Amino acid sequence: MRAAEINKTGGPEVIEIKDIKLDDPKSGEVTIKNEAIGLNYIDTYHRSGLYPVQLPSGIGLEGAGIIEKIGPDVTNFKEGDKVAYCAAPLGSYATHRNYPIKNLVKVPDGVDLEIAATLMTKGITTFYLLHKTYPVKSGETVLFHAAAGGVGQIFGQWAKSLGCKVIGTVGSDEKIKIAKENGYDHVINYNKDNFAEKVKEITDGKGIPVVYDGVGKSTFDGSIECLKLRGMMVSFGNASGPLDPVVVPKSIQPKGLYLTRPSIMQYTTTREELEEATNMVFEKFKSGDVKINIFKKYKLEEASKAHEDLESRKITGPVVIIPN
Repeated sequence: MRAAEINKTGGPEVIEIKDIKLDDPKSGEVTIKNEAIGLNYIDTYHRSGLYPVQLPSGIGLEGAGIIEKIGPDVTNFKEGDKVAYCAAPLGSYATHRNYPIKNLVKVPDGVDLEIAATLMTKGITTFYLLHKTYPVKSGETVLFHAAAGGVGQIFGQWAKSLGCKVIGTVGSDEKIKIAKENGYDHVINYNKDNFAEKVKEITDGKGIPVVYDGVGKSTFDGSIECLKLRGMMVSFGNASGPLDPVVVPKSIQPKGLYLTRPSIMQYTTTREELEEATNMVFEKFKSGDVKINIFKKYKLEEASKAHEDLESRKITGPVVIIPN
């Protein structure tokens, strides 16, 4: 097998592609031939050291492929099954890998493996944001930052299918069109306009019940300003850098706000939760409520380049790495 490995943290250049001998799968594991690998911002956090990992380490949490071998005590999967995953252990940037079945799901007919590899992390994230963290109601106005990105495109379509009025922010005028094509009613370039003031204009000064913020440092204060009394600040990412410490009397207390920091792990703790989420994600795709247009495909050897493009905001949509 060939796999990406990091022996130190740092920039994209620390990613190395190596030939590795793969052992047989252990109890509760299967060997997967990866057909497509999902690229996610969290991969850059593991590589940079923002989220510490034990080195040397594989990289990547998301992938889709076909089972080639079954380990001992595996009864609910078989060779030839189409499967997908988006959880630890790290190591999806590889042609093949052994993976525990407890975090594995079958990909239904009608869902291509390249689509599955882009849907798992971004789709489950959208599912828990809209249905679990702050369950939206039809007619509510919500704000999502980075509306033209991979999660943002899915979020806009999904929220619109639930009857929401969706406001999105983007970092350039070129991305406004992308966001509007994906369900957003209003799109604000936060590098040109004060998005908090724009949100107040859109809502006639009332503010909004929830902000979904995966950008982090640069948008936090403005997001707090957008919220109405007892609103919820959902902070789930650090694309612009990690958050500064939150001063509760300044940010939370004046309007009695709620602040939460969710992740996929907290919403897929059981097999039932994982299957509820993935079933809904695949159903949203198959029904046409969520459409996926893969923005770009990289080879495994181009993993460093993929990280460069992701961090420089050159990627406007779902991306996959094709390992074979």
